[in-house]
Amino acid sequence: MKGIGASPGIAIAKAFVIKHEEIKVNTDKIDDIQNELDRLADALEKSKDQLKKIHEQAVIELGDEEARIFAAHLMVLDDPEYVGQIQEAIKNQSISADNGIKQITDMFVGIFESMDDEYMKERAADIKDVGGRLIRNSLGIKDQDLGAINEDSIIIAYDLTPSDTATMNKQKVLGFATDIGGRTSHTAIMARSLEIPAVLGLKNVTHDTKDGDIVIVDGIDGVVVVNPDEKTMDEYLTKKSEYEAFVKELAQLKDLPAVTLDGHEVELVGNIGTPKDVEGVLRNGGTGVGLYRTEFLYMDSDKMPDEEKQFKAYKEVLESMDGHPVIIRTLDIGGDKKLPYLQLDEEMNPFLGLRAVRLCFVEKNLFKTQLRAILRAGVYGNAHIMFPMISNVTEVKQAKAILEECKEELRNENISFDENIKVGIMVEIPSAAVTADIIASEVDFFSIGTNDLCQYALAVDRMNETVSYLYQPLTPAILRLVKMVIDASHDVEGKFTGMCGELAGDPRAALILLGLGLDEFSMSASSVPQIKKIIRSVNFKDAQEIAKKALGLSTEEEVLAMVGEELEKLDIKLI
Repeated sequence: MKGIGASPGIAIAKAFVIKHEEIKVNTDKIDDIQNELDRLADALEKSKDQLKKIHEQAVIELGDEEARIFAAHLMVLDDPEYVGQIQEAIKNQSISADNGIKQITDMFVGIFESMDDEYMKERAADIKDVGGRLIRNSLGIKDQDLGAINEDSIIIAYDLTPSDTATMNKQKVLGFATDIGGRTSHTAIMARSLEIPAVLGLKNVTHDTKDGDIVIVDGIDGVVVVNPDEKTMDEYLTKKSEYEAFVKELAQLKDLPAVTLDGHEVELVGNIGTPKDVEGVLRNGGTGVGLYRTEFLYMDSDKMPDEEKQFKAYKEVLESMDGHPVIIRTLDIGGDKKLPYLQLDEEMNPFLGLRAVRLCFVEKNLFKTQLRAILRAGVYGNAHIMFPMISNVTEVKQAKAILEECKEELRNENISFDENIKVGIMVEIPSAAVTADIIASEVDFFSIGTNDLCQYALAVDRMNETVSYLYQPLTPAILRLVKMVIDASHDVEGKFTGMCGELAGDPRAALILLGLGLDEFSMSASSVPQIKKIIRSVNFKDAQEIAKKALGLSTEEEVLAMVGEELEKLDIKLI
């Protein structure tokens, strides 16, 4: 079966199939409304008790960051909007507690699933998890005990809820295979965190697999094999050994620089969302943070994080990185990515609307609170500030003027801050790329956000399956924009260009980006070792020739074919 390889590696074990019992809610009209409200109250209390225990267990086994999701689940159960609407549905429609929970949960799930932002869309699973727990508790249905798994197993499920992954026996679970899910789903994130193979989006794996079947999960190629024959088993045992040997080989590069055979050095750094993510960057040999997504500070809070809370978070990251550069992106939210405590108007096209730095110009106090916190934290390390969603030089000047206001305020208050903090922009709008030579005089660096740059330059919604085939980050059109930005930064002494989009961690792109002169590659921490291996296996001059060839080709298919040939010549394997 072919699916989405969400976490690399090969796992072979018996199947443990999770088939959640289909729950039928009572759709009859109810006479005793108070009894249903009492049932709801009991279910809420029981659910809270369970989640508190799961949270405590998750903190011990997974750490604070992974456990935070259950703190968020508890917040849902305390949310007057969610609980209040369930109570109103019970009273106004004379329906059962379980029916009321289902109706309101389905409504909220629908709202989240309709959002354009992939991260927010995946949060629908959290609401579904909380609602499902509430319904089961209102009906007295017990959860399956995944902590009781006592032999090496592959979990097979329609989907895995956060509660499932928190309570399972992690010493015995060797891999995941699910009917639904993508690379940004909770299951994928958890699998990568636990460093176990996972293949998601298989559609029918729960239907085609029985408890006890022997299952191979190939998270490298996104393949699952059920009850393999002897030949297939031997092939995968060999592939598993080769993968494990390759991972060990990559681990030996951890403390070595990302330098080519002829001495050209680049920086390989990590993308992070929280202070705890720094550990993964350092463990994989990253030498800095190329993108600190600060919006998670806002999205994981029930109110606007104040200056002190932000200061502590930024300070923690800077101290952990011990003088290595940390690029802190200012708040990138708005439009489709909403905060419950920040009222924003509905927009026809949120990706082209009031978001990121545009929102910060409107919500100036919010912006200044964050800038002050970053400036203060800058004393404890090597902080850089990066403004997202910049379309022209005027916006750069406007953002820098507000930053100067913050500096003046801190001076007047006798508060220490980094006077010489570096300032850059995220290049994700084509107009910024084609005027990079103009903007370069106003900034210290560029960081190319290829995810949005591709969407805007190619006019493609990559989440829209009908046109996603047009989303081609290695097409010559995008490569030429990337070259334009890199050249503009290099034409001004002391300026540099990094990249923090998915392309920076794509091994198929590494040789081209290196040859184009990219100074810094920022990616998911787990991608660093393989990109380092590629860079240390080639001459910079040869990479420049490869990049030149790529710019002269006509299509992404031609580029990929050419890169494949070059990697084969260099005897570089990809995982």
